[in-house]
Amino acid sequence: MKKTQSRLPLWDLSNVYGGLEAQDFQADLQKAKGQLDDLDGFIETHGVGKLSAAPEDLAGAAQTLDGLIRRINDALKLLETLGAFVYSFVATDSYNKGASRRLSEIEQLDVRMKKQLVRLQAYVGSLEPVIPGICSRSAVAQEHRLVLEDLVEKSRYMMETELEDLASELQLSGGGVMWKLQGNVTSQLKMPFERDGETEQLPMTVIRNLAYDPSEEIRRRAYEVELEGWKSIREPVAFSLNCVKGAAVTLARRRGHDDVLDAACKRNRIDRETLDALLGSIREAFPVFRRYLSSKARKLGKSNLPWWDLFAPVGKLNLTYSWEEATDFIEEQFGRFSQELTDFAHRAFQQNWIDAEPRDGKRGGAFCMGLPKVEESRILANFDGSFDGMITLAHELGHGFHSHCQKGLPRLRSGAPMCLAETASIFCETLVFEAALKSAAPEAQLSILDNQLLGATQVTVDIFSRFLFESEVIKRREKAELSADDFCEIILDAQKQAYGDVLDQNHLHPYMWLLKPHYYYGDLNFYNFPYAFGLLFGLGVYALYQKEGESFIPRYRDLLRNTGAGKAANLASQFGIDIRSTDFWKSSLKVVEAQVDRYCALDGC
Repeated sequence: MKKTQSRLPLWDLSNVYGGLEAQDFQADLQKAKGQLDDLDGFIETHGVGKLSAAPEDLAGAAQTLDGLIRRINDALKLLETLGAFVYSFVATDSYNKGASRRLSEIEQLDVRMKKQLVRLQAYVGSLEPVIPGICSRSAVAQEHRLVLEDLVEKSRYMMETELEDLASELQLSGGGVMWKLQGNVTSQLKMPFERDGETEQLPMTVIRNLAYDPSEEIRRRAYEVELEGWKSIREPVAFSLNCVKGAAVTLARRRGHDDVLDAACKRNRIDRETLDALLGSIREAFPVFRRYLSSKARKLGKSNLPWWDLFAPVGKLNLTYSWEEATDFIEEQFGRFSQELTDFAHRAFQQNWIDAEPRDGKRGGAFCMGLPKVEESRILANFDGSFDGMITLAHELGHGFHSHCQKGLPRLRSGAPMCLAETASIFCETLVFEAALKSAAPEAQLSILDNQLLGATQVTVDIFSRFLFESEVIKRREKAELSADDFCEIILDAQKQAYGDVLDQNHLHPYMWLLKPHYYYGDLNFYNFPYAFGLLFGLGVYALYQKEGESFIPRYRDLLRNTGAGKAANLASQFGIDIRSTDFWKSSLKVVEAQVDRYCALDGC
């Protein structure tokens, strides 16, 4: 196959604003401030907040709620667009001080928005007994009926308004900004690496991509250099993690949650019964994943895997793709599902919605963000020409398609809890994987299967280790701060519990806690199990598509459109799926087990 082109695409946001100092950006920034001023005035005039009793004047309450919802939707649409636009500069160039200042300015407005949402939540909680009557008098309220029910539930876990205001303000100077520190120091870290007789300073995103190199010697040295690099910055990042988790413990307790995990479940609109069914099913499936890893080790001529071999390519053919080959293949496979999906991907590629080039100052990993004002998405990737790089593109395009399916919805009704946010992304990557495996020559099937199973292992076994890690960190953080050594000890123990002895116990990854940004988002604690939920839920939905064919597509699209409102269990039940039952999760894991069987049979291993 052709080599990756010399220059990968950078994203283009010129149709949103001309730049951070451009007149159109400045105009919308002032408009957003005006919208927030108007909201503050409306809230004060109409006494929006926690009420001593439900109002008797339902017509008046309906009118107030109508005006409040309209204003909040408008303000969210503009503010989220401004925030995403500014973050597009920060995420791709952490050296950009002007963008960092702009982001801080946007964050001040976000705090104001959070305070207004707190008052909406408290107000709707007070309206609980009369919400049916209000909805009968207001089309806007009726349209947001499920949102209102969710706000009622959330209102039960609120501090007093003044304390919620204080918590929002402290996000600007406490645990809420620690993700910036983690993101900046990790994205700016460079290490010397020798290859082909030349030594150069490489960003850590590039060094981490060497984990997929066909040469074990390069993989091993990249692993060693990576750990050396992380060690050099571990103290400030450990400080960040202590701040984030300390704040999480305090806020969960003050808001009346059982613990931080209870708060995370409610944020994801699932219950502990669902989480226990999911995690219990994964734990029972550990032998399946370990069988895959043992087979991979044997294929590499080893008894177990050191960390640097975990992502090693397996098979006689090292699959690489140019950007054009990857995008063409994705479009073709999306088109086999629906014209709408392939048209969406084509537009994203042709209009430069994707920033694909790894480079100094750019954050690692991949993500998709929405721009509500223009109803478009932008995708950050670090494309390296590997099969995994192509699958990652398909995954992030799935997130973008999810947003595309919600076009026209007001902001309070859009989005998805994290556990359902992975539905479309898993579905899209599965479309590409299945097609690649079906069309591949026999010598390539092993490589494709290995990539897929490695991804599934990361989203189940490794995610389970991250869940164990965060659980233990929060438990200890309730009593005292933790050191960098503590974090390393906990993550290594979690990896041993999850992977078992199929990994070389002397060569694990003690700094996984440092490089994963998910631990540092102040409002997103336990940002791990939603990935496992998403994988297995997505596989279950994909199995329904295989069974039902084209008749499935309209229902699938409706599911994506409506994930912004309602509980996960209710949405899943529309497909006959009971997420509280281990039977569903085990049926999805059976799909992975069949892939493991096929993988192990190849080459007689």
